[in-house]
Amino acid sequence: MVVFPPCKINLGLHILRKRTDGYHDIETCFYPLPWTDILEAIPSTAFQFSQTGLSIDAAPEANLCVRAYQLLQHDFDFAPLRLHLHKIVPMGAGLGGGSADAAFTLVLINKVRQLGLSVEQLKDYAARLGSDCAFFIEPRPQLGLGRGEQLHPLPLQLKNLFFVVVKPAVHVSTQDAYAGVTPKIPGKPLADVLAQEVSQWRNSLVNHFEQSVFERYPIIRQVKETMYEQGALYASMSGSGASVFGIFSAKVDLRAAFPGMTCWTGFGQD
Repeated sequence: MVVFPPCKINLGLHILRKRTDGYHDIETCFYPLPWTDILEAIPSTAFQFSQTGLSIDAAPEANLCVRAYQLLQHDFDFAPLRLHLHKIVPMGAGLGGGSADAAFTLVLINKVRQLGLSVEQLKDYAARLGSDCAFFIEPRPQLGLGRGEQLHPLPLQLKNLFFVVVKPAVHVSTQDAYAGVTPKIPGKPLADVLAQEVSQWRNSLVNHFEQSVFERYPIIRQVKETMYEQGALYASMSGSGASVFGIFSAKVDLRAAFPGMTCWTGFGQD
């Protein structure tokens, strides 16, 4: 069986406060885009994991797909599977590709091995693997609170808008990005900002990571500025970077504007 884990972008990202457990409370909108990896599961005599596509700088046993498999294997006695991941979504990009792979591994095993887990049970397992993993169990526009695992559907209508996602050749450490942010409570709830027209988001929909990340990696700021120069209705860094997305009213081809960078384009989905 083959599935296609998507990526996500963050429409606004507020770092509200640091928690006693060392994590941060956030407020964000997770929005899925169909830039996908490819994940396959086939029956096997013993568990195996293989990977192609983009190189992942980590031992196979540290891969989130392996950890997701082991998490379910601890609680359920199911027949072994071989997992193969073809990696397309870049790492260190703020796109949640690894989290999506982990979540889709849980969903895939649940279906293939008929474990009978509910959506809420799958979300609980996913939340143990990463703060934004639970979102990918049901990848649709959702408000993320807490560490990002508290999810609430949002009625966003963006499917007729065109998205451009650009990843410059830099890697942003999430830990370093958090270290550069001073938590603060925004004056307006994120859901209220998102209820405005997309063309009004530019001055009100913010990512708290941008200021410190832009200072350290000016190329990311340049990508955002270029998006606006090319006519974007709205542009922002996703997550803690390094990718930047632009939202356009019509299809555009901006590959020439971002030489040497990874670029994905496509229409939104609701």
